Amino acid sequence: MNGHWIVVGLGIACASAPAASRDVGNAVPVVSAPQDTLVPAGFGTLRQDAITATLRDGSLLIKVTPLDEGVIRLLAPDTYQRMHALAENRRADAESAGPEPQMFLVSFFSYQPNTPFHQENLQLSYQGRLLQPIGVFPLTTNFGRPELEQQERQSAIYVFPGPLDYRQPFVVRYGMTSSNDWTRIIPNLDLERAKVRARAGGG
Repeated sequence: MNGHWIVVGLGIACASAPAASRDVGNAVPVVSAPQDTLVPAGFGTLRQDAITATLRDGSLLIKVTPLDEGVIRLLAPDTYQRMHALAENRRADAESAGPEPQMFLVSFFSYQPNTPFHQENLQLSYQGRLLQPIGVFPLTTNFGRPELEQQERQSAIYVFPGPLDYRQPFVVRYGMTSSNDWTRIIPNLDLERAKVRARAGGG
């Protein structure tokens, strides 16, 4: 694993203002998306599930949603505001984990009682590299317990080393299970990006 594993116990909280960006080595920009992928905020129509990779490992359902600004600006306005605030409230934590941090909202849901749950098993495969999380910041109180109860949901912000180009495929892995959902999602993002530009331009 590159770097060191960071796990910080935090309850869900909404800051009154976005957390300030801090320098970690080279300056980390508040918006990490390439400029040509950024569209005006407030014109998207996508739901959160439309930008979420999902995989099932036995009775465990895992959902992985990137918090990259270039992606979340394609969401419907209320969903964008929620996801943007979540990213900004955790940005200082993410930057403490390493340079060019890539934040993902990750949730684990159990369909059966006593479902094994190993937070460290979540990985990304990107351009021939296997990426381990360099930071995990819990959003729910009991995140990190070895088992989940039936119908229990736990969530956290996972931070992976960057940079990542979200216009390119990546694979989400959990143990021996993997999801190629992002390959399917990319064309939908491209289409929505074009529609947002047309809406914003009055076309």
